[in-house]
Amino acid sequence: MSNSTNTRLPYDGYNGKFEEFPSFPATTVSNVTDAQSRSSKNKISRIHTSIPSTIQAANQGHVDAQHKLGYMYNRGEGVQQNYSKAVEWFQIAADQGYAKSQHNLGLIYESGHGVIQDYFKAVRWYEKAASQGDTDAQTNLGHMYQNGRGVSQDYPTAIEWYEMAASQGNASAQNSLGNLHYYGHGVIRDYFKAQEWYHMAARQGDADAQNSLGFMYQNGHGVKQDISKAVEWYREAASQEHPESQNSLGSMYKYGYGVARDYSKAVAWFKKSASRGHPKAQNNLGSMYRDGFGIIQDYQKAVSWYMKAASQGDTEAQCNLGLMYQNGHGIPQDYFKAVTCIGVV
Repeated sequence: MSNSTNTRLPYDGYNGKFEEFPSFPATTVSNVTDAQSRSSKNKISRIHTSIPSTIQAANQGHVDAQHKLGYMYNRGEGVQQNYSKAVEWFQIAADQGYAKSQHNLGLIYESGHGVIQDYFKAVRWYEKAASQGDTDAQTNLGHMYQNGRGVSQDYPTAIEWYEMAASQGNASAQNSLGNLHYYGHGVIRDYFKAQEWYHMAARQGDADAQNSLGFMYQNGHGVKQDISKAVEWYREAASQEHPESQNSLGSMYKYGYGVARDYSKAVAWFKKSASRGHPKAQNNLGSMYRDGFGIIQDYQKAVSWYMKAASQGDTEAQCNLGLMYQNGHGIPQDYFKAVTCIGVV
């Protein structure tokens, strides 16, 4: 199987999931006593009943309602999406020591949604939440140190934060540790340790870890090669709309690798992945249309998918597109464009 049909992409550890409501810090935050926390939990059903009651509770100073309101504005749930208001309410709750809001502000400043992107501020907010035991913040702080965003790149510190979160069961942190060991970033490359971390994360449903395990079982990295298990893990990730695993399953069906060869199923998986913008799947789908495998041959659709993949820098798609120009298949024959496309490769 060629690299273009099954290429494992690195993952930088970023956990971009906003923490929602009701969600309470792992440790007691400042200005919120245990009694207040229990009282807040008892108010959840009342606050969640209607938007007006949530707004009223937020305006009365209930920190959990303030966090909820920030989440609602950020996601556009029950209110018109408004990043500025999301930041405003998260800020109010965060200033009172609410760890989940602090973490979410970190995400906002890292992504630049509703604010000017600022990695330094992202790190500051992640640190505040992480120091209170918020595992998502600990994971994202590890990500910042791993990638040198807002701080100097520091793999040992990244590993410390990942291990802190992973020891508390954070699947994203476990997956990130698997990646560091797989690629040998900050540690000696160790496929066996990588698969151990991936298994921990995958059992919790982490799609990236499931995809990585599929690749490791397919290639015998850190585990005994087992194509059936590779297919199983790819399916687990693909069921969560993981585009790379969907593309890998398409390739398995196309070549009959670990499953009975089935071009129709290959096309179905390539389509799922391609529709999510995966360039390898777009190229593979283009080839299925070009060759008429599992689908009615259609050069124009082949060219369309090759163009999508080529525009993302996929070199095989650029070469395939060049050949379509050369032969005038699905597009007017143009030797200059053919040479240009192939020359890019």
